[in-house]
Amino acid sequence: MSSAQAAADPSVKLDVAAVQAALRADGLDGWLLYDFRGLNPIAADVTGVNRQGGHLATRRWYYLIPATGEPRALVHKIEKDSLAHLPGSAERYAGRDQLEAGLRRLLAGMKRIAMEYSAGCAIPYVARVDAGTIELIRQAGNVDVVSSGDLIQRFSAIWDAAAIATHRLASASLHRVKDQAFAAIAQRLRDRIATTEYDIQQLMTGWFRDEGLVSDSDPNVSAGENSGNPHYLPTATASRPIRANDIVLLDLWGKLERPGAVYADITWIGYTGRSVPERFAKAFAAVCGARDAGIVLVQQAVRAGRELGGWEVDRAASTVLKDAGYGDRILHRTGHSLGESVHGNGVNMDDYETHDDRRLLPGTGFTIEPGVYFEEFGVRTEINMIVGSRDAAVTGSLQTDILSLV
Repeated sequence: MSSAQAAADPSVKLDVAAVQAALRADGLDGWLLYDFRGLNPIAADVTGVNRQGGHLATRRWYYLIPATGEPRALVHKIEKDSLAHLPGSAERYAGRDQLEAGLRRLLAGMKRIAMEYSAGCAIPYVARVDAGTIELIRQAGNVDVVSSGDLIQRFSAIWDAAAIATHRLASASLHRVKDQAFAAIAQRLRDRIATTEYDIQQLMTGWFRDEGLVSDSDPNVSAGENSGNPHYLPTATASRPIRANDIVLLDLWGKLERPGAVYADITWIGYTGRSVPERFAKAFAAVCGARDAGIVLVQQAVRAGRELGGWEVDRAASTVLKDAGYGDRILHRTGHSLGESVHGNGVNMDDYETHDDRRLLPGTGFTIEPGVYFEEFGVRTEINMIVGSRDAAVTGSLQTDILSLV
């Protein structure tokens, strides 16, 4: 298939000319995309292999995009057409000796290549290629293997106008579901109807269907001490009643049920009483301040044309929490990439769990969601941002105070 044919195929995201320009700009000789049985979903996504029907992909495949010249592939003989939808030439192998000889030919002339690798596993979301394969590549080609982190962002995490539109629609739907959930909790408490976290979660799941949203799991409803567990999720057999004078945390994420749609992901806090206790209000004010510090930093950097690493956003937000005395109550990074999966392939706002030095690129979307957690309660605020060429926008509204659900 020619480059023009590949570009016209809607199942192929890969723009070879754009990749080659990026490689030259970054001083790289090539990008080697590799997968074995789905272990590297990034490579499968970039190449469109996971969207091609009619064949099994059970053997190792390699697709090299050089900084100049025609792409070339190495595929198994029993899966000879697995990369046939991509531009360039293909060599086929069967046995181990043929594989190693084929890799030497594939990598001829390469000195510095990118793969889904992260030194020291600093960014595990990028580290999709196993250590043994990295060793094999280095031995076969005598090449230096570096991280493809920013390449992944450019060619797997950037949203076009259509994707941005799906995000905004999903965000509006999530806010409507959130409002319905809080209203249902308040009404049930007024009517003295026994209500659990699971009851509200299941109502929300129905409203997701009404809104045309899909998700990788049901939304989260956490009351009281369960709100202190960032990854709590109620089930039919493990769920807490929602009572008067409880913190209630709603975390909901979803996307439209259509090809190419991307996620929105929000978290809001309510209180089932008239007067929010000071310890709750003070902690929530701190996380709102941390969120706003992250937002301001992103917007100022984009408006000034300054490159900004994800770690910088996390540091700005966490500094606010630490200054407020909540440093030992931080349990997670400040935010994550959004995409066709709720945790996308782009940069995370992280200087806590990892040191994510990938850049915030125009067309990428992500969350800012600082939180602090205690044994008896937890609070978090979560918003979404999209980086544009000259500015960055928050999608959806900002919560400024804990909602009173009475």
